[in-house]
Amino acid sequence: MSILKLSPSCKDYIWGGRRLIEEFGKEFSGDVLAETWEISCHKDGLSTISTGEYKGKTLLTYIQEQGTQCLGTNAASFEYFPILVKLIDAKDDLSIQVHPDDSYALKHENQYGKTEMWYVVDAKEGAFLYYGFSKTVSKEELKERIRNNTLLEVLHKVSVKKGDTFFIEPGTIHAIGKDILIAEIQQNSNVTYRVYDYGRVDANGNGRELHIDKAVDVINRNHGLQSKKFDSHLADCDYFTVDKIILDQPYTGKVTDESFVGFLFVEGEGSILDSDTNLDFKKGDAFFIPAKEGTYTITGTGVALKITLPSPH
Repeated sequence: MSILKLSPSCKDYIWGGRRLIEEFGKEFSGDVLAETWEISCHKDGLSTISTGEYKGKTLLTYIQEQGTQCLGTNAASFEYFPILVKLIDAKDDLSIQVHPDDSYALKHENQYGKTEMWYVVDAKEGAFLYYGFSKTVSKEELKERIRNNTLLEVLHKVSVKKGDTFFIEPGTIHAIGKDILIAEIQQNSNVTYRVYDYGRVDANGNGRELHIDKAVDVINRNHGLQSKKFDSHLADCDYFTVDKIILDQPYTGKVTDESFVGFLFVEGEGSILDSDTNLDFKKGDAFFIPAKEGTYTITGTGVALKITLPSPH
């Protein structure tokens, strides 16, 4: 069994900060690092294997060479690697946005939609995000509020703290607020419809593209969206299962032929090892363990997010 340590693809969006560089040790030469795509086979940002015999290969190339059996039998219902795992440093507010479901995205974007979840790694006191509507709005009211810049008045504003979790179904209007650092686990998709961006412009005086017509098509305009509960899991849907592992003693897990295991360490330091591999980790590090019968052990302290593929429903 191989444990693969990954190096991310880095994104320098205008709302990002420097915490991923200065606190998480991400290697990036730019001034702003907004996102790191830690476990990714998406064409817009491939993660790369950083240690061992496969060092320098992208995770996508590794999977293509090893065959889909390394993803596990639960991956059989997916056409491609189904998940994307990110770290997001919001120094400033992200745009108000929404993601389509699979059927709409396949029809209009030629890729799958986006179901996602957020785990709040850190947040300054007073930080908040937007999650759904504070009241039910009609399509006409929604369009009018977008036109006259009063959309924020009807959004559900949620205060957040470290350790909070949010499950974001397609159609849920949302935005990460400033001073929040988030781990995001999502479908392998890069489809985002921006609704409102606070009137921001780039260095050339250009505003970012908005996608209002498509957004209005897919937004769930009902009031009362609530963060779902998934028993012992942080999230459990058709695309991924996420568990929080608190490392206060050695943790031993098992990999089966049903699913690979992905790890994103959001706190602490230590080692992850099996019979063949012993790799150090620090906060922010990500690992991919191919599907195969075997056990692994994590020593050290901290918090890890464990990502697997669920059994087909």
